[in-house]
Amino acid sequence: MMSSTEPIEQVVADPQTNPEIRQQLEKVLLMRDFAVTELGLPDNDSYRRYADIGRPYVVWNVVAATEFSLSPKQWCFPVAGCVSYKGYFAQTDAEELAYDLRSENYDVDLYGVQAYSTLGWFNDPVLNTFISSSDARLAGLLFHELAHQLVYIDGDSSFNEAFAMTVQIEGVRRWFQQTANPEEWQHFLDQQVQTEVFQDYLQTVHEQLSVLYRQDLSTEEMRAKKQRLISVAMEEFAQLKKAGRLNHRFDRWMSRGLNNARLAGIATYRELVPGFQVILQQCRGDFGCFYTQVEQLVKLPKNTRRSRLKNQSPPVLKTI
Repeated sequence: MMSSTEPIEQVVADPQTNPEIRQQLEKVLLMRDFAVTELGLPDNDSYRRYADIGRPYVVWNVVAATEFSLSPKQWCFPVAGCVSYKGYFAQTDAEELAYDLRSENYDVDLYGVQAYSTLGWFNDPVLNTFISSSDARLAGLLFHELAHQLVYIDGDSSFNEAFAMTVQIEGVRRWFQQTANPEEWQHFLDQQVQTEVFQDYLQTVHEQLSVLYRQDLSTEEMRAKKQRLISVAMEEFAQLKKAGRLNHRFDRWMSRGLNNARLAGIATYRELVPGFQVILQQCRGDFGCFYTQVEQLVKLPKNTRRSRLKNQSPPVLKTI
């Protein structure tokens, strides 16, 4: 895959390039420069090359959890450490692992991934798997992943994701401000609201199952109550859609159903975002100041930095 990448400028200049792909890649070049000049993100070769890998996903991930647990199975590697999923570049390899785990009575989730990040270990390319995304998603993905290259703490996903999400949201806002596109920004905000509703819904199901699994029940009783709870949760999703609180964006995710593996990754990454946003406001929107303050938080013990972020007053998202 890496050997098939080409500099984006070269792909854009090629007369054989699909016009729609050329237009998207031209946007990527502008977004990439914007990330450096306006957001203070790393000026390296990540997302400056393009590859068409001829398939809709770059990797396939497998997540597994036992029948009555929401703790995901861990896989450990020499460089990446221990993670709660196992990824494959070949779909058939992922399917084989999923089959084996299901035969051992694990709840399993197998899904394709359109983008990934090596956190700066390699120069990650732009891929055909996500190049046709909306401007908000494309810019957000670039800003989010580059933010991870700037600040990343081993073993503190909540901090890492909330920091990157803060950079992403403000970066997308400023991008649309520069391109004089307030309609797209409002659309992005509307999607953020629906994402919050969906995440709250999943968090509730997660908590309900967690309470159930702590009960002293027979296997048959536990299994029956688990299935009933999941059935009710699926009905609640339908009601959220009927009430207009969710749209079709989440249908594909929900079409695979709910199980322990699918819910194991539900985490409260969002609760620290307001704290980061307050710090950015206190810095009057200056990202240099913001990153300096974040680096000071990085030096603190995990519980201390978490407490400081949660004690910040919630901000209000700006309009443009």
